[in-house]
Amino acid sequence: MGLMGSREVDHAVAEMVGVLTGFESADWRRPAGPLDWSCWTTAAHVAHDLHAYAMQLAALPDTGYLPADLLVRDEVSPRDLLRVVTGAGRLLSTVLAASAPSVRAWHWGPTDPSGFAALGVNETLVHTHDITIGLGVRWRPPEALCRAVLARLFPHAPPGDPAEVLLWCTGRLDLPGRPRPTSWVARAAVEPPDAY
Repeated sequence: MGLMGSREVDHAVAEMVGVLTGFESADWRRPAGPLDWSCWTTAAHVAHDLHAYAMQLAALPDTGYLPADLLVRDEVSPRDLLRVVTGAGRLLSTVLAASAPSVRAWHWGPTDPSGFAALGVNETLVHTHDITIGLGVRWRPPEALCRAVLARLFPHAPPGDPAEVLLWCTGRLDLPGRPRPTSWVARAAVEPPDAY
């Protein structure tokens, strides 16, 4: 599997926006699948994470996250919220395209651009799944993106359908003969610390 980058982030964000556009008039205050968050809050969380990953990779901190958060105003409509997600995704995509593979920034250890791309794609796919469940929309994460995320963030994942395995790895689906994980860690750092 090759390194993940801007194209994969663009693809994942386009999937999210594409499947949710047309459902902006639905009740986005409903719970997002198995989460305690609403669909609206979950989409804002995706934008926040994409923005945070872009900031990390642009500033290259080596010991922690930058002390900044993306704030999406409560009155923002679902349509405009999807625009915020698009903007945050483009920020990450642009920073990824401009980053040398050798750079490192902090995400629970030194993480390369491919790791940040995988984190962004994972957040986008998994939370799009949560939101579609909450809104009653049928959608399945793209197999190629799921396979790439599994290879980069969950190298010890069991074999099987990539979308189902990714949803299992993140505690959202049962797999035959395997208990559903109740906690999980995406291993993005290329040199994880001992406590990781």
